[in-house]
Amino acid sequence: MAGHATSPGADDSGAARPDDLPTGAVAPPLPEAAYRLLHAYGVDAPRPRRVLALLSDGRWWSSNDLVRASAVAHSVVAGLLRGLDEAGELVAEAGEGRGRVRLARPADYSGASTDELADPVAHLLARHARGAAELARAVAEGPESDLDLDHVTATAETALRRALFLTTRFDLSDRTVLCVGDHDLTSVALALVSPSTRAEVVDVDERVLAHIDALADSLGLSVRTHAADLRLGLPSTVRGGADLVFTDPPYTPDGVELFVRRGMEGMTDPRRGRILLAYGASEATPRLAATTQARLLRMDLLVESLWPDFNRYQAAESIGAASDLYVLRPLSRTPPGGTDEVARVYSQGANAKEAKGGLDSETALSVTARAAEDLVGPADPGDPTLVGEWPAEVTRGGRVRLSTWMDSPAPAAGYAVVNLTGGWERLAARAALASTTDAVYVLVPSSAACVRDEAGQRALRAMLEPRFRVRFLRGFGRSDLTAVRLMRRPENDAEAAADRLLAHVQERAHGTLTSTLRGGLIEVSARLARPVNKRTARHAVASAPGWLAGHSLLDLPEHRFAELRGVAEDLLARIGDV
Repeated sequence: MAGHATSPGADDSGAARPDDLPTGAVAPPLPEAAYRLLHAYGVDAPRPRRVLALLSDGRWWSSNDLVRASAVAHSVVAGLLRGLDEAGELVAEAGEGRGRVRLARPADYSGASTDELADPVAHLLARHARGAAELARAVAEGPESDLDLDHVTATAETALRRALFLTTRFDLSDRTVLCVGDHDLTSVALALVSPSTRAEVVDVDERVLAHIDALADSLGLSVRTHAADLRLGLPSTVRGGADLVFTDPPYTPDGVELFVRRGMEGMTDPRRGRILLAYGASEATPRLAATTQARLLRMDLLVESLWPDFNRYQAAESIGAASDLYVLRPLSRTPPGGTDEVARVYSQGANAKEAKGGLDSETALSVTARAAEDLVGPADPGDPTLVGEWPAEVTRGGRVRLSTWMDSPAPAAGYAVVNLTGGWERLAARAALASTTDAVYVLVPSSAACVRDEAGQRALRAMLEPRFRVRFLRGFGRSDLTAVRLMRRPENDAEAAADRLLAHVQERAHGTLTSTLRGGLIEVSARLARPVNKRTARHAVASAPGWLAGHSLLDLPEHRFAELRGVAEDLLARIGDV
């Protein structure tokens, strides 16, 4: 076991001063074993020294607790603990599975504390106690992380610190901030700190959107949410409208590039704004960070400033449960290069680069043959419009890219088959609504949430009716696939007026809701022999709930669909009183 004599080279210049020592006092030296371990880290020794400072309190610590408290990567913490243990400096907690350690002689490490760089917003936190309390509650009540989306929850204090940084560094009064993904509730924190700032959120996780909307409604915050899979693009309703962007993307190089590009697409003039990026990588994998930073430079982005370890998380110990805050300044209106449908931006789960998905040729042929058989009738259904990724053997007549299908009404043959295998199944309802055909087959894995049980099927039906009759066909082309068959409901004179209005809106899913509702009111009122003009319809829609504005049906969060029938009934009642 190594001895505990002081390092022979330690003197006033080599020993750090703890915060509680008077000015000019010299910190006690560290044991020789600790100096040897720190010396191996070279100029980066202050980072593992943070861990020693934490251990010096004599408490029991798990490695993950040390990571979260120090923002030092797990591999560094584990290596330091291993070295201390081999030197006889640690005591392990008794009991199977405990896994915690403490220093055998913590008093010997009283000189481990070092001065830290100043935090840019720590002095502002005390002024926002109410906001901090609201955010702590909001984070605690928020949805669990979705590993398929690389979610790792940031601490409530991190959300508040982000908002304070944004509002201190930038003039956001009467400005719009776009949050490209917001599992961490940065939009909510920003609206609490700066009520005059408008926040727009785009996320694919419907649970996150519902949580943010509930918070905004209860707290009276200026936050608007939009549903979108960012791999396909931003909703048209949020393009070109933001002054500043915040994003905490998946930490793959492709993920960072994609989310930053979407942020630039959402800006009024990127050259006059900034993109705030939360990104982290382990100090043990600098090549990964270099690759990501090279992507940013190729996108013509200046790294104007960088704040290490600004963001803290409840997990992600592999990167120190922390990430850096980048302030990026776009140097051009449109970044060079780029891709359209980037399917693999996540690091794990169904959408990870390593995950397998999609259709092989045999399965694809079986799917299209099954769809043709299902539509057999007096007339030949002809070749389908194929949407999404398909093997070349079945796309002799071409295919429609999924991004094109979702972006604008696409000309289609008599029926369409939309392939959402390979990580796209969250889009099932919206891909169906985007169709311009009377018959649509939406192909998803049978494990997809929208088809695997009755609750998921009911939720999907609720989004697609009354426009479509919905059936679920299992074993469609392969035993592990399900096709959602959607057939346009025939018009019925006995159909309720609200159903007619909703069907009108659903058939024009790419249009803005305010526009399609106005047109639907004019059409339905005429069929009811109580025609109204454009002015009357416009005034009626203007009285509808504020969340309708700035949305199409394709980016409306799922939880709002349940409210559409009530909106339709209220509008019809309003024009009936004219």
